[in-house]
Amino acid sequence: MAGKKLLVLSDSHGSVSALKNVFSWANNFIPPDGTICTCAFLGDGLSDLQKAAEAAGFYCDWKLVRGNNDYDYQMPETAVFDFSGHRFLLCHGHKYSLYGGHYLLTAAAKSNHADAVLFGHVHVPYNRIVEGILLVCPGSVARPRSKAGATFAVIDCIEGEPLVTEFYGINEKGSIKIINI
Repeated sequence: MAGKKLLVLSDSHGSVSALKNVFSWANNFIPPDGTICTCAFLGDGLSDLQKAAEAAGFYCDWKLVRGNNDYDYQMPETAVFDFSGHRFLLCHGHKYSLYGGHYLLTAAAKSNHADAVLFGHVHVPYNRIVEGILLVCPGSVARPRSKAGATFAVIDCIEGEPLVTEFYGINEKGSIKIINI
């Protein structure tokens, strides 16, 4: 059964070129079982998205939340959406005490009946199941804080199947390849 692909990005912090690079890559991302049709951006760079997407000719269904460095106060801080039989909670993460654990994220997911929480803010890729809930941080496409470097994620979503997350690294020349975190 073909799955839908969810591109997950966060924390571009003004780097339109980093986003454009990812969007150009995403335009050509055609695995045997699906293409990227939706993008979740988890804040701190909302003003970069339109410029980068237009420059790359990348068009998709956008799911957006604002981060602590975004100033479009009409954009929500959290969002919930259903995608290919799964429910996702999106947040930037800065209001969830991330450095003290993941209790607030899992509690928010449970109260929203979410299968997964997508969050940013820490700039470090993360992929764990906690209390039956998938927690994913894609890292940062422009300002990484881990040895993995600049990263983003793609989640394979097949209705009735567990979510599968793949992480991609961006090297200093802009090449993108799958990585293990």
